Amino acid sequence: MSFLVLIRHGQSQWNLENRFTGWTDVSLTAQGRADAVLCGKSLKDLKFDTIFLSRLKRSKETYDGFVDGYGKIEPPIIEDSALNERHYGDLQGFNKADTVKKYGEEQVKLWRRSYSTRPPGGESIEDCERRTWPFFKQYVLPLIEAKKNVLIIAHGNSMRPIIKNLDGMSPDDAATMEISCSIPYVYVFDGGKVIDKKIREVPGMVVKGTAKIN
Repeated sequence: MSFLVLIRHGQSQWNLENRFTGWTDVSLTAQGRADAVLCGKSLKDLKFDTIFLSRLKRSKETYDGFVDGYGKIEPPIIEDSALNERHYGDLQGFNKADTVKKYGEEQVKLWRRSYSTRPPGGESIEDCERRTWPFFKQYVLPLIEAKKNVLIIAHGNSMRPIIKNLDGMSPDDAATMEISCSIPYVYVFDGGKVIDKKIREVPGMVVKGTAKIN
């Protein structure tokens, strides 16, 4: 058997400010880093063989905090833009409430929660799937099939396609599910097939789900 742990990065400054972040390279808040440390402490019972990160600093900073809580990690670390957050195009940097006032609630909801609709100049969740899921199948799944344990610290919208395919979810359900910051999704595999999944609580976390997926 082997396991896969998926973690969305800790709360970023733009999560706190309710801004569309996308590929903008913003740092974690103090709360985001503290939650990453607690997340690491909560997974000390698991041993990792390979770590995957995106190329955005909030993924890397979450990993740094995770290690502070977990302890020294020896495995190779692979960074790849295939795991980057969804690119929000022209919306990046804008406050979400202000965007609703400008474009209307229904339009903004369509951009955010439709699987296939792109925001202006940006990616749909389906576009994310076209880069994230092939990457997973090519680089992550063979490790799992070889009974290696994998940790991925990425982003809400790059995690959605992975969770969608592993759980057999519909596109609509995948687009509307909530993925909180610094909460581990733990999948257990046998023969490359998922046999169990748990969303673990993180003891001591001040605020559960410090930011909703964006």
